[in-house]
Amino acid sequence: VATNFLVHEKIWFEKFKKFYEQMNRPVFGPRDLQRPDGDHGELITQIANLEVENQGLRGMVLDLQQAVSKLEVQLSATAPQTQHLARVCQVEPPTKKEDNDINLFGSDNEKEDKEAAWLREERLHQYAEKKAKKPALVAKSSILLDVNPWDDERDMAQLEACVHSIQLDGLVWRGSKLVPVGYSIHKLQIQCVVEDKVETNLLEEEITKFEEHVQSVDIAAFNKI
Repeated sequence: VATNFLVHEKIWFEKFKKFYEQMNRPVFGPRDLQRPDGDHGELITQIANLEVENQGLRGMVLDLQQAVSKLEVQLSATAPQTQHLARVCQVEPPTKKEDNDINLFGSDNEKEDKEAAWLREERLHQYAEKKAKKPALVAKSSILLDVNPWDDERDMAQLEACVHSIQLDGLVWRGSKLVPVGYSIHKLQIQCVVEDKVETNLLEEEITKFEEHVQSVDIAAFNKI
């Protein structure tokens, strides 16, 4: 059994030695590739194929290097023109001030800020004056008065003249007429327009001051205008 073991060990040692010699060969010849030895023939064939592929890659690298050299020559010939175009492109167009940069309500300049503030104040002052000069709406009322005489012997024309003689600020007399009330007695129905500052009580008192002609005063109608 020991002898058989040593024989097998020697056989494997010889195979390893031969594989090592095959791996350290500088160049494989065609004959060696065609006659692979033992179990290592497939590995040697793969190594030979890798060598062939390596040579093909070297050829491709050489072709690429030649193409790069040609491109470098062409670029060096067109470099001055390209640099000129680059300098032209670098020239910036004149800047145009955008409308959004305009400040309508102020300025970075202190003097312009004061002028803008003065102009704003002046416009506000003018607006206030214009509003103050505008006449305010005055509330007015239309009043229909019944002026009653003492009897039918009173001079109604004289009575009407007495009523029209009353002058108050905010009082304007309108039309009038005589309206029969019975027993040959007529009353004076007269219309006027008064502002709210004219009190109706004051108007009645002024009319009844003509006590020789006027017995009483009644408000027949009162309407806001």
